Amino acid sequence: MSPARKRSNPRARERSRPKGEIRQAEPFPGGTKRIAGLCLLLAAVTVAVYSPVFGHRFVLWDDHDYITANPNLRGGLGWSTVRWAFTSTYASNWHPLTWLSHALDYQLFALSPAGHHVESVLIHTLNAVLLFWLLAWTSKRIWASLLVGALFALHPLNVEAVAWAAERKSVLSTLFFLLAIGAYVRYVQKRDWQRYLAVALLFAAGLLAKPMVVTLPFVLLLLDYWPLDRRENDRLAGSGPDSGAKSFSRLLIEKIPMFALSAASAWITLRAQRGAVHTREFSFALRDENALVAYGDYLWKMIWPAHLAVLYPHPTNWLPLWQVFLSAVVLLAGTALVYIFRGKRYLAVGWFWFLGTLVPVIGLVQVGEQAMADRYAYIPLIGIFIMIAFGLDDGAEANKIPPLWRAIPALCVLAALSFVTVRQIGFWRSEYALWAHTVAITQQNPMAHVFLGAALRNPDVAMADEDLEILDTEQKQLDAARGNYEQAVGLYRKLARQNSARYLPDLAGALADLANVNRRQENYVQARDCFDEALEDYRQLDREKPGAYLPFLAVILDYLGSIDQIQNRIDAAQMHYEEAMLDYRRLDAQTPGKHQSEIVDILMELGSLQKSRAQTSITDPNSKKP
Repeated sequence: MSPARKRSNPRARERSRPKGEIRQAEPFPGGTKRIAGLCLLLAAVTVAVYSPVFGHRFVLWDDHDYITANPNLRGGLGWSTVRWAFTSTYASNWHPLTWLSHALDYQLFALSPAGHHVESVLIHTLNAVLLFWLLAWTSKRIWASLLVGALFALHPLNVEAVAWAAERKSVLSTLFFLLAIGAYVRYVQKRDWQRYLAVALLFAAGLLAKPMVVTLPFVLLLLDYWPLDRRENDRLAGSGPDSGAKSFSRLLIEKIPMFALSAASAWITLRAQRGAVHTREFSFALRDENALVAYGDYLWKMIWPAHLAVLYPHPTNWLPLWQVFLSAVVLLAGTALVYIFRGKRYLAVGWFWFLGTLVPVIGLVQVGEQAMADRYAYIPLIGIFIMIAFGLDDGAEANKIPPLWRAIPALCVLAALSFVTVRQIGFWRSEYALWAHTVAITQQNPMAHVFLGAALRNPDVAMADEDLEILDTEQKQLDAARGNYEQAVGLYRKLARQNSARYLPDLAGALADLANVNRRQENYVQARDCFDEALEDYRQLDREKPGAYLPFLAVILDYLGSIDQIQNRIDAAQMHYEEAMLDYRRLDAQTPGKHQSEIVDILMELGSLQKSRAQTSITDPNSKKP
């Protein structure tokens, strides 16, 4: 072979490189200015679509615990806040970086919701731009990569992760997830320990924001297959006839430190979420069925994003066989598709990205009340978007479709998605709007009725001006709240008969809420009936778990005492107040000083009862002496 021929042989050039490196990424097609312009365009459209959220208020669900009523944020980013963030499992979570993000927001904006929402939107925008940039950098296919970024930026399923202030953890962890991928691409170009350390640190930051990103090492293995083609590069580097197996082993061993980080994060998360795990209440077979159906539901909602809700109730019984069968067929068909078209490597990467990154939240270990959640699709649907965008791009190339005729349908779809996204954002304007929408589009959802009732009882913080156009008086609001609590009680009674361990606490809580609405409306007979039933339920629960329901028992006994006092049932009032006093003293012994105000209030009520007795004995000589 002549020297000139040898210099033009790409395989010879590959062999001349050091074994620890692969081919360096070439500049972006069309130049960096074009990429920068497209990044700015994508960012501007994303911010414009999400701009309505800037005028929204906080919602009570989680925003209350995470932000508005979280005393640990009041010091801003001081040392005490940092120490608390890294040592606390507050709200059954350990995500210190998320807590620090909320603390920074509090320092900058206090409890003005606009600033908190702006930051979440900006992080989401940065995520969309990063996703586009990373795919364009590694695949060298600008327009397909831009479509992936735009689908991610504008799809309605991502509204929950962005518009919900308490869900900062999703957008923040995804930011570090994508930055870690970018650092990994640099490491692949030149493998040294400093670049590997950068990947590990960014991955750790993602785990500190939300542990769902534990699947990153698995995603990096997929990216090794496409678009990085690391096994192919190893083969070209002359690793021998069995280089494929050796290459995969090396790639796997290379990621052992990150798998160790994933395992540590999973262990910490399980310990932090012990109180929110419901594996005993739902059988493994039911959780397995629900997980299978949830995969199909996520795919359907990606295609047809209608009836999106903040809470999809978990099934309490076996799911319909046709749903399980249909979901299984869809998953098998998807797997068969990527096998048949295995030459299109992005199909396999996208499909297994979707399946794999959903595993931590698919419900095999049930945490919380939901069967599935829109926010859980934030990272997983990137895989499906890759399959769609690159598949359409290949199809257009094969059929020689002009660029204009490719762009028009893509823009129409993105415009339709943006319209639905703006509409979905509108449901997050207030607690009332959020739960009214959820009640309207879901069935057998007692928790949604409870939250809607709570919003109606607190219109000053939970209802926007447009919500008050119809429910403009306290009487209308309380009537609507009572109706929702009655529906919740009816649903929880049915569920408690099927699964007492899981739903009896919820039934007791809904009864107490209904009783309080009746008490505010001076329906004392109905209020007493509800409080009595709730008290019986809590006593049963307390016998099963002594001490766990003591705060609820104390509050209900206190309320019963107040109703007795209003109805001049002095003896019954004294009995309930004294029993409540005993419970509050037991609670105060556990946390000294926390319940002193309740104890003082009850002592004052007991004093008032004694005064009433004394007055009765003076006006009625035949009455009993105290």
